[in-house]
Amino acid sequence: MPTKIDFKNKFKELYKPSVNEVVIVDVPEMQFLMIDGMGSPGDSKEYTDALGVLYPVAFKTKFLSKGRGKDYVVPPLEGLWWAKDMKDFREGKRDKWEWTMMIMQPDWITQKMIDKAIEITKEKKPELPDIFSNLRLEKFNEGKSAHILYIGPFKDEGPTIDKIHDFIKSQGGSFDGHKQKHHEIYLSDPRKTAPEKLKTVIRQPFV
Repeated sequence: MPTKIDFKNKFKELYKPSVNEVVIVDVPEMQFLMIDGMGSPGDSKEYTDALGVLYPVAFKTKFLSKGRGKDYVVPPLEGLWWAKDMKDFREGKRDKWEWTMMIMQPDWITQKMIDKAIEITKEKKPELPDIFSNLRLEKFNEGKSAHILYIGPFKDEGPTIDKIHDFIKSQGGSFDGHKQKHHEIYLSDPRKTAPEKLKTVIRQPFV
């Protein structure tokens, strides 16, 4: 019986930061199953469709890996967020937000395994939107970042984001919202968790 790896526990510094203070973390290069889009996460069909293919392919990949003797807990959903005009992002004009939704993949996962997972998912779930070609397996090297664990509804993240930005300034750092994108890691399932109890890692890479 293979040991099931939970990457949230293996990489606690990445997935379980302090809830009380902003801390600096050096995020190593990892690979992710990614899909890009634009629009509000609340009511955008593009966003809903993206998650509709991202999740089942990620879970099917996990089962393919388990069949080869390497089992793991599917890591949480993560999102990179920005806007062409960052003023639209800061002012919450969600219809103009751009995003990359992604789920980390262990380093032994290959493109061939992802392709097989897509093939199986398409066969078993023909009702899903045919946007599988938008999925990609890609390396992502975030590097030096500041992050904190935020507990509460998504709509009230503003002060916590400001706290991170103020911390970066206090360290003499800076960031470009296009090159170093706002990053969130969703540790809770919003379908099953009360808004006031949602746990989200909020991260900002900087230089």
